[in-house]
Amino acid sequence: MNDVPAGVMERLVDLESRIAFIERSLIEMSDALADARMESVRDRLRMEGLLSELGELRTLIPGDSQDEPPPPHY
Repeated sequence: MNDVPAGVMERLVDLESRIAFIERSLIEMSDALADARMESVRDRLRMEGLLSELGELRTLIPGDSQDEPPPPHY
């Protein structure tokens, strides 16, 4: 590689460094996205559980408004 001009070699090294940085950034972003998706799934499962519990608790409340027919003006 002695026949490659120094300026070209510097440019090649710079480009390789930039590509390596971009690859590391892509891996980090991919990992962060995977973590965010997993957190979203956990949050959705928690929310479904809480809504289920709320539904069960509402059945224990006497005179729940869901059991009443709508007012006549509806």
